[in-house]
Amino acid sequence: MDDLDLIDRKIVAQLMRDATLPVAQIADKVGLSQTPCWKRIQKLEASGIITGRVAMVDPRRLGFGLTVFVEVEAPDHSAEWRAEFTKAVEAVPEIMEVHRMAGEMDYLLRVSVKDMQSFDALYKRLTDAVPIKNLTSHFAMERIKFSNLYPVDTQRH
Repeated sequence: MDDLDLIDRKIVAQLMRDATLPVAQIADKVGLSQTPCWKRIQKLEASGIITGRVAMVDPRRLGFGLTVFVEVEAPDHSAEWRAEFTKAVEAVPEIMEVHRMAGEMDYLLRVSVKDMQSFDALYKRLTDAVPIKNLTSHFAMERIKFSNLYPVDTQRH
């Protein structure tokens, strides 16, 4: 990100806000003509800074009303266990995010399911798939803030 100039950061910011904007509108918002703007977008995609363009959705409206944060403590830290665990979590589409953590827990998962019964089925599926020393679930009561907008279009970061 350090090698991106302010124009590139502004382009990225516009695309994070609305990836459906026509190139002409993005170019206008960042102070470029259309062709140089398009070339910069292509370069940002080729370099892996822009990894895709997707629609943001309301999980509740799609039937995923329960968000659960799951702490996982591994029984060991072997390469074999990590590979098994990775395979297990990748096979469950309701597991939206998996982070390997520093500190007391080894992994933190963000899970989106319909309801408690659906979470129980996921819990059993995960614990049947791979040995886990400890699994602690935290049920979100309300999502107060959610963003996919990194503050890249400012001079400070």
